[in-house]
Amino acid sequence: MRNPYTVLGVSKGASESDVKIAFRTLAKKFHPDTNQDNPKAQQHFTEANQAYEILGDKKKRAQYDRGEIDGDGKERFAGFSQGGGFNPRGQGRPGAQASGFGQNVHGAEDILSELFGSAFGGNRQNGGPPPGFGGQRQRQSVDLDIKLKTRVSVEDLARGKASVKLPDGKQISVSIPPQSEDGQTIRLKGQGKKHPGMKPGDALVTLNFISHPSFSVQGTDLRFQLPLPLKTAVIGGKETVTTVDGKLSLTIPEGTNSGKVFRLKGKGLPKKGGGTGDLLVETVIQLPEEGLDDLKTLFGDTVK
Repeated sequence: MRNPYTVLGVSKGASESDVKIAFRTLAKKFHPDTNQDNPKAQQHFTEANQAYEILGDKKKRAQYDRGEIDGDGKERFAGFSQGGGFNPRGQGRPGAQASGFGQNVHGAEDILSELFGSAFGGNRQNGGPPPGFGGQRQRQSVDLDIKLKTRVSVEDLARGKASVKLPDGKQISVSIPPQSEDGQTIRLKGQGKKHPGMKPGDALVTLNFISHPSFSVQGTDLRFQLPLPLKTAVIGGKETVTTVDGKLSLTIPEGTNSGKVFRLKGKGLPKKGGGTGDLLVETVIQLPEEGLDDLKTLFGDTVK
């Protein structure tokens, strides 16, 4: 372990306040969770923690200055002073035992909690070490993600967009991947809860498909039942068809039966890799509300 004064960048005569400020600055600068792209941050952060464990504790700082413990808080070889001189009574010297972690380190713990929240406060109830000490970091999990649900219509699926309302009232647009499924979860990066010193969480949005009064979904195709007047079915004509893009006119040939399916290319839902499904228009012949007696006569069924 390097000289703790050197690690924190303070002189041997530095005050407690100066030591605390130095540690606070380094902890904020090198915390791994805010330096994920810096592989050396963990090393610097751990060294700063170990240095403050010594210099942030009056007893340990005095022991270090007298040469009784080293920069790791471990007992130096019994019987030798810091200058290397023989000390026959050194073995029984008060406080010469290895300091170990988990004792009198709440000062560092409190600073880390202040900087990064309770998630970095270590295990105080069990006397455990603050996070990062000696590789024994005991971070409690802080879930910054939020879980939301949004209702998705067929029209939303067709345009690949839906609207989501965040807990703060903000309304945002969500991209829906092609061929998404009911109950699927979409992750919105950085739209979750925020915490000092940490990256914002994500919003996990579950898609809840709602039924459509006209369309049924079959993969990337849509199916639509077209009420077809008997007259049009017999002699042919034009009928208006509803699509997700609006309305269009469909030509019905004469002699069209119920169950006849017309395929309208590209009027369905987006496909993975590009392209769009089709709209399947199924005819359902409807009898007229008036003139039923005339039809019966036409088909040889005399009205009595």
